[in-house]
Amino acid sequence: MGGMTDGAYAAAYEQSISDPNAFWGAAATGIEWMTPPPVVLDDSRPPFYRWFTGGTLNTCFNALDRHVRDGRGDQVALYYDSPVTGVTSSYTYAALLAEVARCAGALRSLGVGKGDRVVVYMPMIPEAVITMLACARLGAIHSVVFGGFAPAELAARIEDATPKVIVSASCGIEPSRVIPYKPFLDGAIERSSHKPERCIILQRPQVEAEMGPCDVDWVEIMATAEPADCVEVAATDPLYILYTSGTTGRPKGIVRDNGGHAVALTWSMSNIYGIGPGDVWFTASDVGWVVGHSYIVYAPLLVGATTIVYEGKPVGTPDASAFWRIIGTYGAKAMFTAPTAYRAIKKEDPDAVLRAGHDLSGLETVFLAGERLDPDTYEWASEILGIPIVDNWWQTETGWPIAANLRGLDPMPIKPGSPSVSVPGYNVQVLDEMGAQVPAGVEGAIAIKLPLPPGTLPTLWQDDDRYVASYLSVYDGYYLTGDGGLIDADGYVYVMGRTDDVLNVAGHRLSTGSIEAALAGHHDVAECAVIGVADDFKGQVPRGLVVLKAGVDAETQGERIRRELIQRVRDEVGAVASLRQVDIVAALPKTRSGKILRKTMREMADGKVPSVPGTIEDVSVLDALQGVLRPE
Repeated sequence: MGGMTDGAYAAAYEQSISDPNAFWGAAATGIEWMTPPPVVLDDSRPPFYRWFTGGTLNTCFNALDRHVRDGRGDQVALYYDSPVTGVTSSYTYAALLAEVARCAGALRSLGVGKGDRVVVYMPMIPEAVITMLACARLGAIHSVVFGGFAPAELAARIEDATPKVIVSASCGIEPSRVIPYKPFLDGAIERSSHKPERCIILQRPQVEAEMGPCDVDWVEIMATAEPADCVEVAATDPLYILYTSGTTGRPKGIVRDNGGHAVALTWSMSNIYGIGPGDVWFTASDVGWVVGHSYIVYAPLLVGATTIVYEGKPVGTPDASAFWRIIGTYGAKAMFTAPTAYRAIKKEDPDAVLRAGHDLSGLETVFLAGERLDPDTYEWASEILGIPIVDNWWQTETGWPIAANLRGLDPMPIKPGSPSVSVPGYNVQVLDEMGAQVPAGVEGAIAIKLPLPPGTLPTLWQDDDRYVASYLSVYDGYYLTGDGGLIDADGYVYVMGRTDDVLNVAGHRLSTGSIEAALAGHHDVAECAVIGVADDFKGQVPRGLVVLKAGVDAETQGERIRRELIQRVRDEVGAVASLRQVDIVAALPKTRSGKILRKTMREMADGKVPSVPGTIEDVSVLDALQGVLRPE
């Protein structure tokens, strides 16, 4: 690991790679087993490695029951805060356990048992968390689909997961509109050849759904349900399926097992994030995404912390102070969100005047992931808050960080532009096109040597062949992340963007990440994206799209800003980057989890029909870009 040769991190990392049985065997003592695993790493069938074979447990028992048994029943497990409805509530561990056991009983009364699938199509409300944990309690496999997903995407997931029951709500609520879910759900079931036996519908006061013959009212079924006990499952049994967003054709169902997931998330919560029993933890994401699964629902509850379920957006309504209010009100020790949220706050409130009146004294760390954390946003947030702003990098497939700064194990210096070092368990390497490791500081494809650690995907749902073809076929013995980057002499990983976002400009390979970092450093830029567009002479050239900070007038200052940005890229990346065109736009198109749709914009700029995922946040943003991006 380059310069990381001593200290707690170096020792942990070295052991995790050289003796994974000892490392993960010790980590496995952090959860409670019904049958302790006789095998830690099962490597009998590579590349299908399994963890904790022969062990049995129940994930819900580890997240709730054991804390109540051990005297934590009166501690708050979950705060719910919904600025879009004006509702707040809280659940102690004992109260949450009672609700989850009752919900598990309701599902069981509809015939749901071990191994059955339940699709959860709900907004950011406590009932979504309760349903997920109730499935885990029964040994049923949940598949959460982001609330408000279009019928076609929802139908594809129903078709693939073949759920016995779907749990949904009458509507989701956004700052500017109410989204009725039931018509989407009905449309999706109509499209799917698989029909669920029952749908449980939670009626919300903002929109009442029309109930059909197979629909069951949440309140009614919960009122008569008998609480269900925890069901013993194998460590290798699936806990959930989570479909990757934006896939066309048959969706890719990432499988997460029970044992490896519980061990890895428990280890990560204390060692990476520095969160333990009784700490308040705020993850501003959605249960429809992997961040929500791992760090709103499971990890905080596995370690006996308090989690916050937030229904709303950081900016827009009520204002850019939403995060500061939540942190101050509930006394959050740390928060986790996407860089795009902090960029949005910076755009609306560049001097962070809205922090005034909110007590942020308990906040020790901000963790960011999901998009590359550009140095400018990192520096702005660091200056405003005066605490460590920590990037971490991972994927839906891995379920927990691949690279991070391990604040609970061995806090390290922060390098802007890097999520720090490879997390124990992940043998991260940078490879060239022939599969050879490149020297420190040289860009290539980021890959992880097998076996992947516990908690990562063991395969895709009912599709081993596709798992191998999608992730394991490019480099023998490696999982291909699909991201490009480098590892520096100190062992710090730099993720420069998806490998399909690498530009080939007149034979020079350039990452969009390095050009975006140069643009983002300009004092008038709130947010930016760089795409590669076809060029007859150079093959590809970069094109910049920038959103200006609030109060900067594009009409009068646009020309100056464009000139300065082109010069910045020339100074920081080099003339080889050949950036000639910078467009100032009102907004960038994103998925609802905050990822910028670079591929969609690239296709528009090349005159192709763009692939627009069902997770797009706002179609009108794409419409506005048509005139800018469409070739003459």
